[in-house]
Amino acid sequence: MKNELSFDFQVDENTNTIKVVRTFNATLPLVWKAWTTAEILDQWWAPEGYKSFTKTMEFREGGMRHYRIQGPENFEMWGITSYSKIQLHSKFSGKEYSADEEAEITQVLPPSDYHVSFLGNGEKCTIEHNTTYDNAEHMKQSLEYGFKEGMLGAFERLDTYLGKKTNEEIQREV
Repeated sequence: MKNELSFDFQVDENTNTIKVVRTFNATLPLVWKAWTTAEILDQWWAPEGYKSFTKTMEFREGGMRHYRIQGPENFEMWGITSYSKIQLHSKFSGKEYSADEEAEITQVLPPSDYHVSFLGNGEKCTIEHNTTYDNAEHMKQSLEYGFKEGMLGAFERLDTYLGKKTNEEIQREV
């Protein structure tokens, strides 16, 4: 199902930031839960043909998610999302790293800072996802690795997930 709602993808070479703004046809609490709950993240946090597996996750300030993405042709990538600041149903931020199975940071992809904001408007929720890199080369490397395609694919899967669920069903899932 294609989302006819707003979507914007911008690359700012002056600040080494990728900005994605996306509206979902779901309430803010549902979208927030989909972004902050391991069992739900694993259902959508990868493009079609890939699968996300959370090894550990503590969604709290100072916590982290250690996860693996698996895909075709024996593709496997581990990552860490750290959480530094969380404001319930409003925003969260931290750092994103490539890692190995033991949660040791690797240099497969450059680290980045991210900030995700949520804005509810009745039955719709808009997220703004900003990812900032230390330099232009790191941002370019991430884009060449498939940042845009991965984000677009994951958001399509989130649309599908949210379209099949009600608030009560999501509450029972975890």
